[in-house]
Amino acid sequence: MTQLIQARKGIITKEMRKAAERERLDPEMIRRGIAAGVIVLPANINHKNLQPLAIGRGTRVKVNANIGTSPDYPQAGELLQKLEQAIAAGADAVMDLSTGPNIAQIRRQVLAASPLMVGTVPIYQAAAEALDRYGAIVQMTVDDLFRTIEEHARDGVDFITVHCGITRQIVQNLQKRRRTIDIVSRGGALLVGWMLYHERENPLYEYFDRLLEIAVEYDVTLSLGDGMRPGCLADATDDAQIQELLILGQLVERARARGVQVMVEGPGHVPLNQIQTNVEIQKSLCRGAPFYVLGPLVTDIAPGYDHIVAAIGGALAAWAGADFLCYVTPAEHLGLPDAKDVREGIIASRIAAHAADIARGLPGALDWDLKMARARKALDWQTQIKFAVDPERAKAVRREKNPGERQECSMCGQFCAMKIVAEALGSEQFPGC
Repeated sequence: MTQLIQARKGIITKEMRKAAERERLDPEMIRRGIAAGVIVLPANINHKNLQPLAIGRGTRVKVNANIGTSPDYPQAGELLQKLEQAIAAGADAVMDLSTGPNIAQIRRQVLAASPLMVGTVPIYQAAAEALDRYGAIVQMTVDDLFRTIEEHARDGVDFITVHCGITRQIVQNLQKRRRTIDIVSRGGALLVGWMLYHERENPLYEYFDRLLEIAVEYDVTLSLGDGMRPGCLADATDDAQIQELLILGQLVERARARGVQVMVEGPGHVPLNQIQTNVEIQKSLCRGAPFYVLGPLVTDIAPGYDHIVAAIGGALAAWAGADFLCYVTPAEHLGLPDAKDVREGIIASRIAAHAADIARGLPGALDWDLKMARARKALDWQTQIKFAVDPERAKAVRREKNPGERQECSMCGQFCAMKIVAEALGSEQFPGC
């Protein structure tokens, strides 16, 4: 039985207990949330080394890191280094988006090494294999696609992105009313190309029940992809995006009825003033399903700094109710990220997620900041580094900027506000005061 089916039967699974323990939550709260569909617990029955986490209402905002190979950078070793960096930097999940050679072998290596939730986009492998087998991606068959999906599920993938909401009607409307950037979703573009070539409906929509059968067998969480997500601010919250979201809302209900856990993906490039509206629309149309957002990116003009752009949008989206942030790295829009980019993207997204947890009043979220504040007052640098979101970076900067490990930092020196006030008011925290 899937986590959802068991939750509806009143069963608290070992995965629910572990997820609750990791967040100091009541396991019954997790069970009720899963039963209602407002929490998902991606835990494929074949992912044996998984440390389960819950995503959704009442839980900490989670962060995903996209990693993967490409035809230009096909080395599995480099991908596993990125996985190690993702784990060390505190990501909650990774998605293997490999498009280079040996996709299946690389995915299995990632699953074997990852205690984090692992997601994939199976159509990438199906498209790559169609190109090798037939010489053209559009020659991919429906059976090719579903065979690949089942392979990912059988290997142990915890959640898969499937662009089920792109229908022929949406594509026809897009042809009549072109966007500034028509489609930026790679999976969405592959499906649209296939649909137009074959003059057929999206197989993931047409054969959605076949997809649900696979998901039930392996307890794979469906992440309903946003193939029509805006790729620039000019396309945000337009007809194509909302039309797809309406379809996804219907599919959420069908998945839940079958006992399949489901979350919904969201934009994309969205101006600050539209983010809250986007979250509210998704939560309404998709019946409270956990919302998994890329960014959102709040401006189009910052290549090289898009991890900052995404963190700004991610904090606001999560405060408004988004549950799962997909990181963006400094390499976004420029090239394949390396391990350093992965780390920077994760830290930026974790900061955004934590800021949102505080704003949402998540129990215990502010405790972390209070510990840091007390350490700062005491000029306790060891404790400040310990509670930094990136202790490695904090320690390096402290050492570089303060030769000799002086008590005050080199910014203020003898004019340190903490020390001056402690001496004036009297404090046991500073010897000699």
